[in-house]
Amino acid sequence: MAWWVWVLVGLLLLIEEIFVPLDFFLVFLGLAALAVGAGASAGWVTDPWTQVATFAALSAGFFFFLRKPLVNRLATRREGQAEPGSLLGQSLVLPLPLSPGEVGEAELRGTRWSVRTEGNRIEAATRCRIDRVDGLTLWVSPETTTNL
Repeated sequence: MAWWVWVLVGLLLLIEEIFVPLDFFLVFLGLAALAVGAGASAGWVTDPWTQVATFAALSAGFFFFLRKPLVNRLATRREGQAEPGSLLGQSLVLPLPLSPGEVGEAELRGTRWSVRTEGNRIEAATRCRIDRVDGLTLWVSPETTTNL
């Protein structure tokens, strides 16, 4: 195959990863295609079967050796974002009263959340504990204070 076909396929795969995020699968295929195109243009990989074998080997190598470090590096950059399970037990203060079945709003970690309660009415300025996270809704109950 001509070198420019490999380069074109590589670029298309890289662009496709932008529009269809597949956790970096197409990125490694695109990089492998670009590498085969570069090798073909330099005259290192001329036979079509050698090009296909080189593409397969590079794709597998890139995927198995580079994907995990890349995903781990990007995951550490998102460390500041909270996962829903990590919100359980956290405290927040309700700015307005909240009745059972009613949806209110509260701020936690700089983000506005929908809040609901299953118990009794909660008055404004009451400190509450997060009991459950359901999508973007926090289910809360008033914190109980114990005197020691």
